[in-house]
Amino acid sequence: MSSTTPGTIVRLVDRDPSITGAEIAAELVPPPQFAHASFESYRPDLDYPSQQAAVDRLQAFSRGWTSSQRPGGFFSWNKKAKPELPGVYLDGGFGVGKTHLLAALWHTAPGRKYFGTFIEYTALVGALGYANAVSLLRGAELICIDEFELDDPGDTMLMTRLLGELMSSGTRVAATSNTPPNALGEGRFAAADFLREIQALSSNFETLRIDGLDYRRRDTTGEAIAVDGESLRRSVAALADRGHTVAVAGFDELIAHLATVHPSKYIRMIEGLEVLAIEDVRVLHDQNAALRLVAFVDRLYDAEVPIVSTGVALSEVFDDDMLGGGYRKKYLRSMSRLVALTTGELPPHD
Repeated sequence: MSSTTPGTIVRLVDRDPSITGAEIAAELVPPPQFAHASFESYRPDLDYPSQQAAVDRLQAFSRGWTSSQRPGGFFSWNKKAKPELPGVYLDGGFGVGKTHLLAALWHTAPGRKYFGTFIEYTALVGALGYANAVSLLRGAELICIDEFELDDPGDTMLMTRLLGELMSSGTRVAATSNTPPNALGEGRFAAADFLREIQALSSNFETLRIDGLDYRRRDTTGEAIAVDGESLRRSVAALADRGHTVAVAGFDELIAHLATVHPSKYIRMIEGLEVLAIEDVRVLHDQNAALRLVAFVDRLYDAEVPIVSTGVALSEVFDDDMLGGGYRKKYLRSMSRLVALTTGELPPHD
């Protein structure tokens, strides 16, 4: 008689979660792979001295918490001492460790602090309203924004206004950004674009340039693996028998369901899942649907939920027009994450 506790097979589209502003804020922490990131665990490439220089500068930035907590906020320092800028921007190409360093800085901060992607912060504002989002975040010691989006003027203006209110009350901000799509040297550096887009706040940010090669380059090639229907059904049943929680969804019904759920709730949709099975994947031609899928894949990636799928390989889900358009970089990043999620080993089921 097996001692394994039977698992669960759930229909993903039956999940229509609710989430409060406080719960959204509670999710604004580094993803699991950076839960223990530190300056000590960062491995700088000695061929690129700017990497160690960035570590040293961020460590110095992190030693400013005591000063930033003085009454009156960051700008009330003794006038004889030149105040340190309250914002720092990590400027570098793919895979040089910007997110690791951002998470390491977050771990050094005392008190209330938040870490999330640009999309997560705009989702917070969308779910709560601007005034309530400001009220929730006000008073934080540190706001970390990974992948600050530069391709949506409206959202950029919204975040600039939000950060302006928070920084004026003493909150410090650290950010990385997405290089504008189709820009010269795409995927490399974006400091000039970042500072231009947040021009009202640009004088408050110090830029730290981080040169180097993409340490993940070996993982960003290839394609996702698609299996046949019988293999998918066998895997799902075996995984459930071994005690795993598996969600199943048809691709079209998943895409339709994502349109009915606010992106801030995607994290609740996948809560507790250990594997996601998607049937009959096809190429997408609707940009709104594709962008919702990108946001959903980000949550799966952060939660490290592996995928097994049938139909078109998930790395080919975005059509050629999308890959040549304004959101190209978002789609390329999502494709890379889908490759990682669907080529890794599933929990053992033999």
